[in-house]
Amino acid sequence: MDENLTQIPGRIKELREVMEISSLDMAKEINVPFEIYEKYESGEIDIPISILYKIAARLGVDATVLLTGDDPRMDTASVCRAGKGVRIERYPGYEFSSLAYNFKGRTIEPLLVYLDPSKKAAAPVKHSGQEFNYVTEGKVKITVAKKEYILEAGDSIYFDAALPHAQSAVDGPAKFITIIQEK
Repeated sequence: MDENLTQIPGRIKELREVMEISSLDMAKEINVPFEIYEKYESGEIDIPISILYKIAARLGVDATVLLTGDDPRMDTASVCRAGKGVRIERYPGYEFSSLAYNFKGRTIEPLLVYLDPSKKAAAPVKHSGQEFNYVTEGKVKITVAKKEYILEAGDSIYFDAALPHAQSAVDGPAKFITIIQEK
């Protein structure tokens, strides 16, 4: 696993303590059971990306600070070269790569997602805002609420992210771009 990913819980704890926020208060404020929050902060379990954004918002920092330890620096344009996005492994079978991590004040989060069909598919998630998925390689099953959609390279879907949703590879590895806009 990427060294930055193993450092995320420590960054969260350090910032929380500097801001004098108890772990119990943080758990309440981001609407996560205290026992689960403790496991996130100890690194015992992975932190879902939607929770990372809630924690970052509560701490008053860009999610990039939690992911990389650095503040985003660009405010006019930010280029992300092929293969150079910040990797985020948050769910089994998913590997996210943040494509705009170095842009200050992002209002959307574009991510390149790799799906590994050899790993168990993640459980459905939900978060505030809206989401757009565009399949670039392979075939992806996208479930929104209880409806399933099979998308192939070039296909896209836009949906209410407050509904339970999940993506999984069909017939081999797949890649898609997701753009998340949290409310």
